[in-house]
Amino acid sequence: MDAGARPVVARAEPVITRLAPGIASLRSYERGWLRQDVVAGLVLTALLVPQGMAYAELAGLPPITGLYTTVLCLLGYAVLGPSRVLVLGPDSALGPMIAATVIPLAAAEGDPDRAVAYASLLAVMVGLITVLAGVFQLGFVAELLSRPTQIGYMNGLALTIVVSQLPKLFGFSVDADSLVDEAVGFVRGLAAGHAVGAALAIGVASLVVILGFQRLLPRVPGVLLAVVLAIAAVNLFDLQDRGVTAVGPMPEGFPPFDIPTVPLDDLWLLVAGALGIALVALTDTISTASAFSTRAGDEVDGDREMIGVGAANIAAGFFQGFPVSTSGSRTAVAAQNGAKTQVTGVVGAVAILLLLLLAPGLLRDLPQPTLAAVVIAASTSLADIGGLRRLRRQRRSDFRLALAAFLGVAFLGVLPGIAIAVGLSILNVFRRAWRPHQAVLGRVAGMAGYHDSQFTPATRHLPGLVIYRFDAPLFFANVRTFRDQVRHLARSEPRPRWIVVAAEPITDVDTTASDVLEELDLELNAAGTSLVFAELKTPVRQKIERYELTETIDPEHLFETITEAVHAYREQTGETWTEGPGPYSLR
Repeated sequence: MDAGARPVVARAEPVITRLAPGIASLRSYERGWLRQDVVAGLVLTALLVPQGMAYAELAGLPPITGLYTTVLCLLGYAVLGPSRVLVLGPDSALGPMIAATVIPLAAAEGDPDRAVAYASLLAVMVGLITVLAGVFQLGFVAELLSRPTQIGYMNGLALTIVVSQLPKLFGFSVDADSLVDEAVGFVRGLAAGHAVGAALAIGVASLVVILGFQRLLPRVPGVLLAVVLAIAAVNLFDLQDRGVTAVGPMPEGFPPFDIPTVPLDDLWLLVAGALGIALVALTDTISTASAFSTRAGDEVDGDREMIGVGAANIAAGFFQGFPVSTSGSRTAVAAQNGAKTQVTGVVGAVAILLLLLLAPGLLRDLPQPTLAAVVIAASTSLADIGGLRRLRRQRRSDFRLALAAFLGVAFLGVLPGIAIAVGLSILNVFRRAWRPHQAVLGRVAGMAGYHDSQFTPATRHLPGLVIYRFDAPLFFANVRTFRDQVRHLARSEPRPRWIVVAAEPITDVDTTASDVLEELDLELNAAGTSLVFAELKTPVRQKIERYELTETIDPEHLFETITEAVHAYREQTGETWTEGPGPYSLR
């Protein structure tokens, strides 16, 4: 190679690192890791296969699509994902959302191929949304689900999943679109004698095996053991002749490449579902990545994670797959079994492909009640009853938010529920900024500084001086709350000569607030009270000067600290500290 070509190679390396961190990581791959990655990948496969099939059915799709999805998302993330150990795949939290989006559009014709086309295009849309979010550094959207609303939403989702799977666990089906309808249909099915004893027996036995091993021997793949035992039971006891429904024959070979197409009129309905799914997937991915990266001492690059998750979804969407997310349980299994890199996921994908190529009939006799048990077991990891109890004990307002999100999912549906959860999170932020904490500060004997009189009653005060703190930025929605409180303090008897605003918590002042402050200062000056600011941050002070507020508010009434403001007041008025809490209080 001539000398002129060398800079091209040098420049190409960081491009590969930036665009395909999975491939770039292979340059530092150590030979000793291979055995651990292979073992972890094979153990992981035992979990990937039954869960992929079960979550596909949860999404209202053929079980084989769960395997196609698993293969492609693992390979896609292995190339473009930044995390060494994160495992992606079909997810129990996304299943009901996919079903809620796809089934109403595809159910009219009852064609599974049509449902797959909708789900595949949904995966591509979710992928594009997350990739664009990563490219434009919009990782903050994952914070739109606050922890209380997330707890409520996930509990509602867990209940929805369990109720939807109970008929399958009992060996029959229910045609319903909501939690209430499914619960009513299940009870009516039981009353009508539709339950199949053999199906219930194998479903409950599978559930006991899965949950038992999760609790007692978490390193042993209880899901795989339950699947093997269930298939053996179906064959040994001819359970299909006794009414137990099995998965049946599945296609063999590689996942087929297909460009999904749907009627143009349905695209906007898919976009709405894709936005909700993308939000949940990003929230789950960033929280899971943060947890596992912290253990490994790595840092999380949220934007690259979004690109990696987007690539996994797009790859799945073009091979008859459906939207995916990060799985905390599968990532934990990989980590526990020594996974070092994304080679673990590649091994899992190759193992599933070999299963489809060499032994496609191996899962033919897997009973549907066992798949229901897999899903129900997974839903227990979504539920967080302890979190609800903790919120109720620690902060009732957050508990009410969680309860509202729970009821939204349970009674209005999964997609409206996620919209309610996001809306409640945003409203909660707005409420706290609109009605922030406020305080009148005072001196307390034996304590340095100035303290909130509500929690530490003041023992000394300066006559005619109020020190008032407003714990939020001043903007259009809350400036009138600020104005009304200052007016109340100014009208107190005896009328204060100075109202000192302890402004350190005020991180911003918008133009609406500026106009109100100007009017308020003129009003107070006319009544003989001065509005004084202490501890203004430099950026806020610069904005006040840019708004020309200093033409109204005396620049000499802007102090670096509260102590300086108090000292200036004493020099101007000659007042001295007086025993007692003082006459001024909030409304």
